[in-house]
Amino acid sequence: MKHRLEQSTNALSTLIEKRGNTFYPQFHLAAPAGWLNDPNGLIYHDGLYHAFYQHHPYSQDWGPMHWGHATSTDMIHWQHQPIALAPGDDYDKSGCFSGSAISHEGKLYLFYTGHNWLAAEGDDSQIYEAQCVAISEDGIHFEKKGIVLPPPEGYMHFRDPKVWYQDGKWWMVVGARDEKDQGQVLLFSSETLFEEGKQWSTDYIILGKTDDKNVYMWECPDFFPISQDNEFAIVFSPQGKRTEGYQYRNLFQAGALIGQWSPNQPFKPQGHFVELDNGHDYYAPQSFMTPDGRRVSMGWMDMWNSPMPSKAEFWSGCFTLPREITFDKSKNRLCMVPVKEVESLRQEKNTIKPLTLSHQSIELIDNTSAIELDLTWSLDSQAEKFGLWLGEGLELFVDNQSNRLVLNRHYPQYNISGARSIPLPEGCQLNLRIFIDRSSIEVFVNQGEYTLSSRYYAPQDARSLRLFAMSGDAILLSGEYWRLNHIG
Repeated sequence: MKHRLEQSTNALSTLIEKRGNTFYPQFHLAAPAGWLNDPNGLIYHDGLYHAFYQHHPYSQDWGPMHWGHATSTDMIHWQHQPIALAPGDDYDKSGCFSGSAISHEGKLYLFYTGHNWLAAEGDDSQIYEAQCVAISEDGIHFEKKGIVLPPPEGYMHFRDPKVWYQDGKWWMVVGARDEKDQGQVLLFSSETLFEEGKQWSTDYIILGKTDDKNVYMWECPDFFPISQDNEFAIVFSPQGKRTEGYQYRNLFQAGALIGQWSPNQPFKPQGHFVELDNGHDYYAPQSFMTPDGRRVSMGWMDMWNSPMPSKAEFWSGCFTLPREITFDKSKNRLCMVPVKEVESLRQEKNTIKPLTLSHQSIELIDNTSAIELDLTWSLDSQAEKFGLWLGEGLELFVDNQSNRLVLNRHYPQYNISGARSIPLPEGCQLNLRIFIDRSSIEVFVNQGEYTLSSRYYAPQDARSLRLFAMSGDAILLSGEYWRLNHIG
């Protein structure tokens, strides 16, 4: 693998020299150049947070998947590390697909899917996928150990292992697609994490399975406890789910099923699949535990088969901010807020005095390349439409006619146009905590009850932010904002 890593490093260096910065993030994690998608191997190990990611260092387009790597002391300021994994062995010759990490007895273990196309490249009708492991003594350089879990009989699509330790056993969930093209998550267990020359047993139970005949695959599964009462969440990204009204508008979604589970018992769902994020760009989130016991998640802030104008700058894809996950039992759903460490990016606080907008707009910030904004609006406002405009292509507003909060973007020059929305929360106030980077916006609604994450593509000189109200009055109860420091 050493020779392949050297080749990929050289290719990445060439792209870095050409990479543009018009859309490149100032405070979100992205690859130094080239393609990035799913977060992989998120973990705290030996005093550092590690974030790996699906990476193509040869191009800004998707290609044979490598594992990129970055480390951090605070989940906010990241240092790029050498590429961790490169494909090319018999068991991963077509790609080192997504997976997870385990810190065990001083070593860092990467569990990933070895992907092989058996016919033409890109022909998903004939593939072989198996779960593999690579091990590191120093957290930087990895030695591949090959397959630890081959696909069970009847499964060809079989990928994205997430591993954890519980009740004296090692457990692994894997996304799968059976012979009837039904998406599901399989659960495996083992007495040992890794033993040279031995593999995990292919005995499994179906932890969860689609009840929607259109859903042919559950990708990137995560599984973790959310209460002391054996309540767990399966987080996954279903493929094939069809739009239902305002829901499931993206090509693929990412969301959660809540239920009861304990070892040797089936998972008992309570409720239905709920999207974790309602923006245009969110997929394949993965969670991990911080040393102080928080469950933190990061997702890919892009969407398959969508236009990506950053490709003109020789890079594609970035992560969301790290988010702390909590469980709202009364609503039976997961909530997400930015980790407290993000406050370390703040510069001087600017206070926005309460105001009433009447059929008007006002400029608040002339350049929003790196901003955190906190606004509280009165939902007793009578304006038909009120909120904020970012540049000329993005608007976030309350639509009092549909009773929804809408994130709309319109960039016809990039073939990007469309809205995502959520129902207005109950109560008389709407709090919006908003993070705006050079080409992304993340909106946290009422302390994380909802989130909306989307990419936007305004020119560098057209990123002013305006507050507005149309056809009536809108009341801003309070507001503040901070310019944010660059993480580089």
